Amino acid sequence: MMQPITAKELEYIADSMSNEDLLIKQCAAVIATGTTPGIINLCTQMLHTHQQHYDSLLHAISHHQQIAPTQPQQ
Repeated sequence: MMQPITAKELEYIADSMSNEDLLIKQCAAVIATGTTPGIINLCTQMLHTHQQHYDSLLHAISHHQQIAPTQPQQ
């Protein structure tokens, strides 16, 4: 049986999602302003990788939401 995500784990996931979001934005900025095709291609690949990481973390949260306690734990 799957256990609910603890508050500490939820904090780690939220921090990781924030970091992945920042990396996505940075890659997008390089793609939009870059002039070197090799760098643009690399950043495009990195953007997709970080988007997959973000989506995986979001999936973990939504999957565990079904079993999360409805009241704060003491």
